[in-house]
Amino acid sequence: MTDWTEKYRPTTLSEVRGNNKARDQLAEWAETWDDHRESVIVHGSPGVGKTSAAHALANDMGWPVMELNASDSRGADVIEKIAGEASKSGTLTAGESGRRLVILDEADNFHGNADYGGSREVTRVVKDANQPIVLIANEFYDMSQSLRNACETIEFRDVSKRSIVPVLRDVCRREGIEFEEEALEKIAESTSGDLRSAVNDLQAVAEEAERLTVDDVVTSERDTTEGIFDFLDELIKEKDAEGALRASYDVDETPDDLLNWIEDNVPKDYAGAELADAYEFLSNADRWLGRVRATQDYSYWRYATDNMTAGVAASRQGDKGGWTRYGPPSYWSKLGRTKGTRNTRDSIAERIAEREGASVATVRREILPFLSAMTHHCKNRDLTVRMAAAYDLDESEVSFITGSGKDTNKVQSIVADAEERKAELAVEHSGDAFFEADRSSGDATAEANADDGESQQPLAASDAEDGSDQAGSEGGDDTATVDEPDDDQSGLSDFM
Repeated sequence: MTDWTEKYRPTTLSEVRGNNKARDQLAEWAETWDDHRESVIVHGSPGVGKTSAAHALANDMGWPVMELNASDSRGADVIEKIAGEASKSGTLTAGESGRRLVILDEADNFHGNADYGGSREVTRVVKDANQPIVLIANEFYDMSQSLRNACETIEFRDVSKRSIVPVLRDVCRREGIEFEEEALEKIAESTSGDLRSAVNDLQAVAEEAERLTVDDVVTSERDTTEGIFDFLDELIKEKDAEGALRASYDVDETPDDLLNWIEDNVPKDYAGAELADAYEFLSNADRWLGRVRATQDYSYWRYATDNMTAGVAASRQGDKGGWTRYGPPSYWSKLGRTKGTRNTRDSIAERIAEREGASVATVRREILPFLSAMTHHCKNRDLTVRMAAAYDLDESEVSFITGSGKDTNKVQSIVADAEERKAELAVEHSGDAFFEADRSSGDATAEANADDGESQQPLAASDAEDGSDQAGSEGGDDTATVDEPDDDQSGLSDFM
């Protein structure tokens, strides 16, 4: 049977349901693209119509579509294809307006390739694109800040129940299905704003019933999601290994978050050898999750889940009764407290990474601690000034690296001196640009003297005639060193 979500996918923006404001913003972005030439990020929960809206927009505008998926291809391949399509101007294969629409689905998955420059390259491509690009993301803040800042953003919200029901009603009528209105309302309510899931549920129920009733929907309704606190109680106190693993299937948490929940709460009931065994399994789970992050192979999730659920349950020794007050992972509250500091660190790291040609992770792990140790509390003042000038650091960023207060006179004077140094370097690296006028007047004078019959030559030329051998042997090396232009990309050596 044909998938109804594809069969009844909207063909125009006017058919997109439940996000009228976002739909109008997307249409306005496309109609005015020649004026602003910006890419757009369309973000929101899965199943709310982001990709459908992008394809419907292309139909409305008469633009051919080039669709790519960041999670299914290697970063370099995707970037190359995006760059190729985005750099093309109007051709015979383009649409009526000489445009084509590049759709990059699951664009938030580029954060996994950040260490290989994927996110940075995509940012460069969208800034220089000659064709409109729509980046579709479920998790907006999983994308790099530089990429988010380079694009317009449009949020698609969860589709309301009153918007889902008319869609289900229309599908039923087209398919010739008899239905009770309450049955459609029950499906819309159970899918929590996910229009795609609602259509899938309708198709699944309709295949088993001649007439759609509320009882049919309730009978075939998917298992409800288990609360995390109930799961923790079952895992730590009640279930055996197999039961704990099966219970985890009903918990709406990613393996990374589930690991944080378990490792923070298991010490509240386990102690001694059983706690040591439980943490051994949790460390194994963490290693498998690290392999997922390194390879982007999500099939390893199963091994992580096995260890953190069945392994922890198997570590239990004896019965665990009573009531335990479980709580959210302390790691989350720590992230909230340190968000500002981490943003400062990442901003510095991105700037250094771009200049040094290194990955952001390498800068955070190796270069930032190196700089911090060398400029601790700004004790090496000249070196700190050179660093601030090389990486264009402000007071808060110098304070972050050196450990000195950003409001201190020491830090403020270093930033002021760094600004002066950058101005001096700008003049040094300009070559003879500031002396072009003098050279022009000098050339004019030389021409005038030549007309009078006087033979004048520059001092360097006269020296060469009088003693070229001596100049070459005694001063040649020094002269070459002075005249050689500076390379502004020398990196750490600029201030070392």
